[in-house]
Amino acid sequence: MNGLRADLVVVGAGMVGAACAYYATRAGLSVVVVDRGGMAGGTTGAGEGNILVSDKPPGPELALAQWSGRLWRALGDELGTHGIELEPKGGLVVTASPEEQAGLVTLAARQRAAGVDVVDLAADDLAGYEPHLARDLCGGAFYPQDMQVQPMLAAAQLLQAAGARVLTRTTVTGIRRDPMGRVRTVVTDRGDVHTPAVVNAAGVWAGQFAELAGVRLPILPRRGFVLVTQALPPLVRHKVYAAGYVANVGRDSADLETSPVVEGTPAGTILIGSSRERVGFDATISLPVLRRLAAGAVRLFPVLTSVAAIRAYRGFRPYSPDHLPVIGADQRVPGLYHATGHEGAGIGLAPATGHAIADLLTGRSPEVDLEHFAPERFDVHF
Repeated sequence: MNGLRADLVVVGAGMVGAACAYYATRAGLSVVVVDRGGMAGGTTGAGEGNILVSDKPPGPELALAQWSGRLWRALGDELGTHGIELEPKGGLVVTASPEEQAGLVTLAARQRAAGVDVVDLAADDLAGYEPHLARDLCGGAFYPQDMQVQPMLAAAQLLQAAGARVLTRTTVTGIRRDPMGRVRTVVTDRGDVHTPAVVNAAGVWAGQFAELAGVRLPILPRRGFVLVTQALPPLVRHKVYAAGYVANVGRDSADLETSPVVEGTPAGTILIGSSRERVGFDATISLPVLRRLAAGAVRLFPVLTSVAAIRAYRGFRPYSPDHLPVIGADQRVPGLYHATGHEGAGIGLAPATGHAIADLLTGRSPEVDLEHFAPERFDVHF
């Protein structure tokens, strides 16, 4: 492999890295993707495939999500919605108290003003969307722009469509720079790749990769679990979650946070989440957490009481201290770009992230202002 050359090296073969490779090759660049594991072997392989606007208040991340939603629909047309299991099913957020309902109505009004499609729902409206929902809920909101995708399929399809060279089971061990400090070579345990540009799409390991380039990036792992039920006849029509989910996503605490999230899959299984906790890379399966997830799902859908959970899996989301992803050129190291820190929104935000990186590499202005996602912001604030 020594002597291999490319216009761009993408470190990470998950959903974000795949999107970076896809849009870079579409822009005419030659691309090599490097991953120390396999394709979608990290956070992507442990995700539910959320593509959401419902959980984001107005601001830079919502703008990125809206752009990404449009790109996902275009990718569905190109790659085939069935091939990546892209489902424009919509999201249903439900509330359990008048206080929660009032807060959701306020959030929905702000989102609507920012261009999000949202329908306010009273308690009596919920059964029309989800017939099996608990009858004592207070109300909710329906977001028709929310979607779901099978993340491992989507990442694999994007990498195949990109036509990039993919080097799996390959560990990056260093970055060589020229006398001016610019990136010149990515060093791996299988040889060197000469390149003027490298994208850090290493997910929860992005901070470790950044250190190889001599910069600090405070990305931390945040563990989460998902329960999977036995295959069932169609039961849950949309992605359904409790309003408290939005607050849990934005909390800074390292402690365990859970909120019920329930959705079906084309295979008939039902995915049940969600949990968040910062415990480093502790991969231990926690039965107390799984019990809390099951109880939350039954609270929303009592019909699930007698349904068997056939397996559970866990993953680590790349957590950023200010809850915004890190996207863009690193001004500290010419030729270094970052595409990480999306936490649980990486699947949904991947196309916009990849498109933005390709725009920067080819001298174009991204559709969304990347100022709030700048890598160097942590030097000032953290």
